[in-house]
Amino acid sequence: MVDLNFSMVTRPIERLVATAQNGLEVLRLGGLETGSVPSPSQIVESVPMYKLRRYFPPDNRPGQPPVGPPVLMVHPMMMSADMWDVTREDGAVGILHASGLDPWVIDFGSPDEVEGGMRRNLADHIVALSEAVDTVKDATGHDVHFVGYSQGGMFCYQAAAYRRSKDIASVVAFGSPVDTLAALPMGIPANMGAAVADFMADHVFNRLDIPSWMARMGFQMMDPLKTAKARVDFVRQLHDREALLPREQQRRFLESEGWIAWSGPAISELLKQFIAHNRMMTGGFAISGQMVTLTDITCPILAFVGEVDDIGQPASVRGIRRAAPNSEVYECLIRAGHFGLVVGSRAAQQSWPTVADWVRWISGDGTKPENIHLMADQPAEHTDSGVAFSSRVAHGIGEVSEAALALARGAADAVVAANRSVRTLAVETVRTLPRLARLGQLNDHTRISLGRIIDEQAHDAPKGEFLLFDGRVHTYEAVNRRINNVVRGLIAVGVRQGDRVGVLMETRPSALVAIAALSRLGAVAVLMRPDTDLSASVRLGRVTEILTDPTNLDAARQLPGQVLVLGGGESRDLDLPADALEQGQVIDMEKIDPDAVELPAWYRPNPGLARDLAFIAFSSADGDLVAKQITNYRWAVSAFGTASTAALGRRDTVYCLTPLHHESALLVSLGGAVVGGTRIALSRGLRPDRFVAEVRQYGVTVVSYTWAMLRDVVDDPAFVLHGNHPVRLFIGSGMPTGLWERVVEAFAPAHVVEFFATTDGQAVLANVAGAKIGSKGRPLPGAGRVELGAYDAEHDLILENDRGFVQVAGVNQVGVLLAQSRGPIDPTASVKRGVFAPADTWISTDYLFWRDDDGDYWLAGGRGSVVRTARGMVYTEPVTNALGLITGVDLAVTYGVLVRGRHVAVSAVTLLPGATITAADLTEAVASMPVGLGPDIVHVVPQLTLSGTYRPTVSALRANGIPKAGRQAWYFNSGGNEYRRLTPAVRTELTGQHRRGNA
Repeated sequence: MVDLNFSMVTRPIERLVATAQNGLEVLRLGGLETGSVPSPSQIVESVPMYKLRRYFPPDNRPGQPPVGPPVLMVHPMMMSADMWDVTREDGAVGILHASGLDPWVIDFGSPDEVEGGMRRNLADHIVALSEAVDTVKDATGHDVHFVGYSQGGMFCYQAAAYRRSKDIASVVAFGSPVDTLAALPMGIPANMGAAVADFMADHVFNRLDIPSWMARMGFQMMDPLKTAKARVDFVRQLHDREALLPREQQRRFLESEGWIAWSGPAISELLKQFIAHNRMMTGGFAISGQMVTLTDITCPILAFVGEVDDIGQPASVRGIRRAAPNSEVYECLIRAGHFGLVVGSRAAQQSWPTVADWVRWISGDGTKPENIHLMADQPAEHTDSGVAFSSRVAHGIGEVSEAALALARGAADAVVAANRSVRTLAVETVRTLPRLARLGQLNDHTRISLGRIIDEQAHDAPKGEFLLFDGRVHTYEAVNRRINNVVRGLIAVGVRQGDRVGVLMETRPSALVAIAALSRLGAVAVLMRPDTDLSASVRLGRVTEILTDPTNLDAARQLPGQVLVLGGGESRDLDLPADALEQGQVIDMEKIDPDAVELPAWYRPNPGLARDLAFIAFSSADGDLVAKQITNYRWAVSAFGTASTAALGRRDTVYCLTPLHHESALLVSLGGAVVGGTRIALSRGLRPDRFVAEVRQYGVTVVSYTWAMLRDVVDDPAFVLHGNHPVRLFIGSGMPTGLWERVVEAFAPAHVVEFFATTDGQAVLANVAGAKIGSKGRPLPGAGRVELGAYDAEHDLILENDRGFVQVAGVNQVGVLLAQSRGPIDPTASVKRGVFAPADTWISTDYLFWRDDDGDYWLAGGRGSVVRTARGMVYTEPVTNALGLITGVDLAVTYGVLVRGRHVAVSAVTLLPGATITAADLTEAVASMPVGLGPDIVHVVPQLTLSGTYRPTVSALRANGIPKAGRQAWYFNSGGNEYRRLTPAVRTELTGQHRRGNA
């Protein structure tokens, strides 16, 4: 008899029926009914921007246990706030409540379902989160613990910085990128990712939003293997309802219910500020017009790092260690992907219990969780090495051998290394070539001016951030509109093209606007320095009107001419006598309605040609005020040269420390920033504490300087630079060599780009690499050709060859700098023809240089600064540079002293606190000079007088004659070829009769 096993027949049928029933339920309802209900919650606050929910609201009846510390959870923009309560037992709010905490959730809702929601920007979310903190603090009386996932964690960081950690106990972030360019998803290179993000922000998401289905697909495409595997597993188990139910809520959340739309403005701002410009790291991101930096966070931070997280990659997440140096930053490393950090079995077993322990520890009610530790210092360099592709594949399928993985990893690293330099070169070439090409096309009749370039930038990027001051940001569009309004006001009071208008204003946005408005009108801005003889400035500049601000109004009223007051707003009181306004002596520009001004027929915006006079600046020479005329060509050469040499782009922020009335601020800082389309940060003055604070607040990447300006910062005893800093470049002219070394050491890995330009801008040199301290670099491409004419220093003559042409100076041979003009020639310039070839035209400068074996130029000094001693020629600059590099030397100067008809070369040095130098130091330093002789005498002085531009001056030292003998004075002994201490007997001999040979 045959024993029939009916289960062999019925089991497949039952499985097929169960599959059909469950599949029909999924098709009809979107998933299986689990019977789960959301955790109880109460809406505490409801406004158009968000709802604030309190889960498991406390029972206020007497005798109830106290409520634990409040935890405010923040979801990312593309994901529903229900992510915190996917399942009651294993969800975040349930676990935290069971641990005795007080969970709160901010719900931004679906922007496509809220009126005006698709116009939300990033700042709206951060401001809303800050307001929610106030509400939670008022309701609970306790400081709030932030918990954010992915972009929600970024919101937490940003809101904590925005509030300067006020009422915030700690920040917990899950897979939240900070240094976004350190490791982009899918292994995208940093240079490419930044460029693509910038393009998408400006040209795609300014007109396009992301619906919820697109957000879901984008997230799933980040890990297509895992997505496909999950769907296959679901179909294979569709017959087994009990096996599917525990993960069904999570599956439904990820497949459909958990995704919400993104507003275009918010995406655009995210891409531009935090990917293209990486301002979570550099600082200087704008929240409702206020500049914010993560260095303002002082509360403890816990960052959860997913070992195989391809979105919030470990290198990117760990950027918080450098971005928030004033916080204690901890990390918890979990073997999970991006979503697995917060939802799922691993999150329930590791993540949320750790968060509960963390909150109790920070609140003083527990011990430090065992699985967290202080985050180690992270390298500043981007290595393009986030979560390796091989690691992601291993996590997704788990079946590839270690040998194959090692081979794939090695091949990928080789390709990355081979292409990194090519990518960088390509990006920089695309950025700089158009500027150099435009610079090379300048001629007398080219229309170019400050006002014109600002107009172009406002047209190309109207919402681009331009001007930073007092913690606020102003866009190109806003500044350009203000400039046009001031132009109308100037026309209304009678200013015309070509008029010379004095600008006597403090360094602030209104001063920049005034200068740019005069440029747009075609007038000449005469930049008056408040610390000089203003009457002389008016006379030398032939000023007809004076633009001033309320601060300088009293000084301006003492000068001849009409006074125009700009800045301070419409409601400010100028405190003037009635007759001053009635008689027209003072005109309040803020009272003029620009819309009521009818533009005359002669007005054309930005009429300035390259040859036209644009600005007049003032400097001091031997105690006398000297006017420097700056044409549009001269301004453009410096502006385009700075932007090209420093590779300035929209990611940069240029920090202008010098007042706007100084030519370096006009030519380098403002000029380079405008041409580069970068942000420019104006400062109220140089103070070490303010310097560090503003560098971080504004995210300064490029610092402009003049001469020894930065000495006040790096040599200040209180100067401390903890953690990360955004500075990549210092750019300016005249930095002493010793200070150069100290700046590079303090701000590593930043370097110095030293500029040199003649007054007329015909010759421009730049030390782009910054490797050779003291070098002026090489000629700037597009700025005109330069050459060195061989020079006879003894007779002050340019040498010619036997054909009558100027002889070119050889390597390490001092020569006169000659420039071949490509623009308008200054009428006062020394023009030479037939210099190196028949009929060629060159301009002879007063500067002496030599060229080393690599073709780099080094300044020897001016033709008038050569000290012709009994021993031979002493060139001041190489001596000063060599002495400045001696360990312990602060500043150095070299000058000539006339003694009984003979010149003696003297160098004076100041020392750093506690430092000493020896005669051997001097001998060794001078021996290393490639050209010229060392000084006859070197002495230590307590301090050197600095000019208003921080340039060391020698007039007082020269007037004092030969230094006194002492322990800190030395003379050069020709017989021993070394420096020895200057004794009274030797000094007497020097001042009595200076002989060749042994002194």
